[in-house]
Amino acid sequence: MRRLWRSGEPFIWLTGGALAAALIMVVGLIAIIVGNAAGFFWPAEVVRVTLTDGTVLTGPLADRERIPGRGEAWRIKLKVANRDLYGADFVWVDEAAVVRRERPADVAVIERSEWGLLIGRIAALEEGGAVVARDAAAWPEIERWLPAAGALRRQIRAIEKGDIGAINFEQEKIRLRLRGLEARGATASADAGALRARLATLQEQYRVQEARLAELRARQTARMVVIADGGKEKALPLAQVLGVSFPNTMGPVAKVAHYVADVWGFVSEDPRESNTEGGVFPAIFGTVMMVMIMSIMVTPLGVLAAFYLREYARQGTFVSAVRIAVNNLAGVPSIVFGVFGVGFFIYAVGGAIDRLFYAEALPTPTFGTGGILWASLTLALLTIPVVIVATEEGLAAIPGGTREASLALGATKLETTLKVVLPAVMPSILTGLILAMARAAGEVAPLMITGVVKLAPALPVDGFWPFVHLDRKFMHLGFHIYDVGFQSPNVDAARPMVFATTLLLLVIVVLLNLFAIATRNRLRRKYATSAV
Repeated sequence: MRRLWRSGEPFIWLTGGALAAALIMVVGLIAIIVGNAAGFFWPAEVVRVTLTDGTVLTGPLADRERIPGRGEAWRIKLKVANRDLYGADFVWVDEAAVVRRERPADVAVIERSEWGLLIGRIAALEEGGAVVARDAAAWPEIERWLPAAGALRRQIRAIEKGDIGAINFEQEKIRLRLRGLEARGATASADAGALRARLATLQEQYRVQEARLAELRARQTARMVVIADGGKEKALPLAQVLGVSFPNTMGPVAKVAHYVADVWGFVSEDPRESNTEGGVFPAIFGTVMMVMIMSIMVTPLGVLAAFYLREYARQGTFVSAVRIAVNNLAGVPSIVFGVFGVGFFIYAVGGAIDRLFYAEALPTPTFGTGGILWASLTLALLTIPVVIVATEEGLAAIPGGTREASLALGATKLETTLKVVLPAVMPSILTGLILAMARAAGEVAPLMITGVVKLAPALPVDGFWPFVHLDRKFMHLGFHIYDVGFQSPNVDAARPMVFATTLLLLVIVVLLNLFAIATRNRLRRKYATSAV
C-alpha cells in the first residue's frame, strides 16, 4: 500500500476524478438549459381531452407528473392559453378523469400581440361587421388578408416610432432650449421667437401625423372569429394577429420552418406581455453594447496600471500593498461596486454634468440617473483587477533579455515598452479581457441600481443626433432572466422563456470569448516569447 501511494497513482485517479466530476456538472448544467430551451419554439401537437364531467380542454401537453400521495396516479398539464377567456394559461388534469383524447386538425394556435396565445377553431372572417367567409372557407380568406393587415400594423408602428418619435424628440430639444433662455431672462429675444415658431410648425406636423394614424387605425376593421372550448367566442382583430399555425396538420418540414421563424423572432423582436412573450432584441443589444463599452474602458486602465506596477514602480512595501489591495478588490461583492457607482458616477459625476451642461432640464436628470455609461464604468471597476493580474503575469513571463536586447540596440525605455513588451504581452491582456467580459456579461446586482430596466422605451443607439445616447437606460439579458423568472405575473408561461434567454446569454458570452481567444492565439503564434 505504501508503495502504491508513493507511486502517485492514487493522486492521478483523484485529480482525474475531480476533473470528471467538474465536466459532468458543467455538461449537466448545459444539457438542462439546452433541453428546456430548445423545445420552447417547437410547434407541439394540440390535444383535446374530454373529462368525465363533460368538460373539454384543448392545448399542447406541457407536463406530466405523479400526483403526490396517490401512488401510481398521474396528472397532466395542458397549456390551454386563452388567458382573457379562462383567466389562466395552464390547467392541471387528473389522467383518471380523461375519457377521450383527440388531435383535431382544425384547431389553430394563434399568436397575438396581447393576451398571449389563442387556441380554438377559426369560425369566420368579418369585415366591418359583415361576414366575409365562414367555417372551412374562413381560413383561406384570412390567410389572404393577413399580409395586408401585417403591413398596416407595421406602417402604424413606423409612424409612431419614426415620424412622431422624431417630432417629439425635436419638440423636447426646443422646450429645453426655451427653458434655458427663460433662465437667462431672454424670453423676448429673436432666438426665443424663432424657437416658438419652430415649435408651432412641429405641433402642426404632429397633428398631421395623428390624423394619418387615425385614418390607418380606422382601416383596421377586419376580425377573425374563433370558437374556443366551452363554445366561447372571441372576435380577434386581424391587426393583433402575429401568426397562425395548425400544429396537428404540420409535417416535419413545416415544423422546422416554423421553429426557425420563431427562433429568429425571439432574437429580433421586442418583448411583449411583461417580457414573457415576443423577443429579446433590446436585451441582446444592451448586453453587447455594455460589454463593449466596459471593455474599452477597462483595458487601457488595467494595462496601464499593470505596466506601472511591473515596469516602472520601484518594488517595495508600497507596491506590495497595492497588489494586495488589487487582489482583495477582486473579492468585493458586486453589489458594493453598484453602490459605489450610484454614489460616485451617478450622483457626483452625473449630477455635475447635469448642472454644467443640462441645467435647463433640471430637476429632471440627464446623466444624473442610471444609464448604460455608468453601468459600464461600474463593471469596468468590478473587472479591472482581473486585467491587472493577467497583464502583470504576462509581463513577468517575458524574459529580461528581451528588454535588454532592445535597449542595447539603442531603443529608449518607451520604445521598448511600446514596440517590444506590449506586443509580447498582448495575449495575456486578452486573457484578462476574456475573463472580464465573461464576468461582466453575467453580472446583474450592480446593474439593477446603475441603469438596467425591465423594458427600455428606446435603444441607446438610434437615428437621432448624437446617435449614441450613453445616458439612456437599457435592457440586459441577465436582468431579463431575473425579471422573467422571479418577477413575472405568469410564472408557468415565463419558465421556458427563462431557459431560452439563459441559453442565448451563454451563446453570446461564448461568441465574444471565441473572438477574443482567436485574436489571442494569433498573437501567441506571432510573439512566441510570451508564456501565457
